[in-house]
Amino acid sequence: MTKEELYLSILDNIQDGVYYVDIHRKIKFWNKGAEQITGYQADEMLGLECSESKLNHIDEFGNHLCITGCPLFATNIDGVVRTERVFVRHKNGYRIPLLTTVYPIRENGVIVGSVEIFTRNAPKAYDDNLIENLSEKAMHDSLTKLPNRSYLESFLQYKLSEYQRFSKRFALLFVDIDHFRVFNNTYGHDVGDLVLTDIAKSIVNIIKKDDMFGRWGGEEFVGIFSINRNYEASAIAERIRHLVENTVVTNSDGQELKVTISVGVTVSKPQDTPDDIIKRADSLMYQSKHNGRNMVSTDVSAENI
Repeated sequence: MTKEELYLSILDNIQDGVYYVDIHRKIKFWNKGAEQITGYQADEMLGLECSESKLNHIDEFGNHLCITGCPLFATNIDGVVRTERVFVRHKNGYRIPLLTTVYPIRENGVIVGSVEIFTRNAPKAYDDNLIENLSEKAMHDSLTKLPNRSYLESFLQYKLSEYQRFSKRFALLFVDIDHFRVFNNTYGHDVGDLVLTDIAKSIVNIIKKDDMFGRWGGEEFVGIFSINRNYEASAIAERIRHLVENTVVTNSDGQELKVTISVGVTVSKPQDTPDDIIKRADSLMYQSKHNGRNMVSTDVSAENI
């Protein structure tokens, strides 16, 4: 038996859960302890990106870590050892509390992946629906059910880290409903709320797994969309503008009403901070306002693909 085989045998048979992900967060090792604790067998987990697994890590505050703050992803980037208290979904559907520690794995001084060691943090198992409901309330707007500002800010930080590490580009849209205060004053806040919820229902149908569209506050929304080419940013923004323009609500008098939006769209840049990219998109949104509303403004030139 080689040293490597001996070490793997030891890791495979300890009671704690142990799994290893490579630099792209693909699961390459899943020990018997992990099988026992989570109910998932190694052949169900190996080869998946950790975000594709059904464990669905949530922290103590209801944040979905695979989207907003994955410790494995962070350790893959900076090499810092991290300890977290999390809830994961057992294969049988309930939530189990875990204490996890993530360590970087280096080869010739370069980080090639990370290993997570986890153990039960308490003997009690928790109802999955209860945990999911708490998470939904913490991270979603109560009216539209879209991600709230806190969730958007966490997701934006994650997408910037992903971009700076792996050059995965994304577009950021800042959206504001045109003349919404006038609309509310004319037709009432109940109809205004109906407009907000109907806009949310229209847009949520085009959101992909790696994207997010949420309510920034009031009549403002922010969208974060993965792209392969910069010109896709404007196409996404125009599609959303068109969806809103064609969303109709009917008030108690039978009037068919609709609103328009002004949109600013930009794409990620290497030195961006969350504040940088938000301010850039916000400024472009105001450019749309000044140029007549119901339009998209972008700082991405046609040749900048």
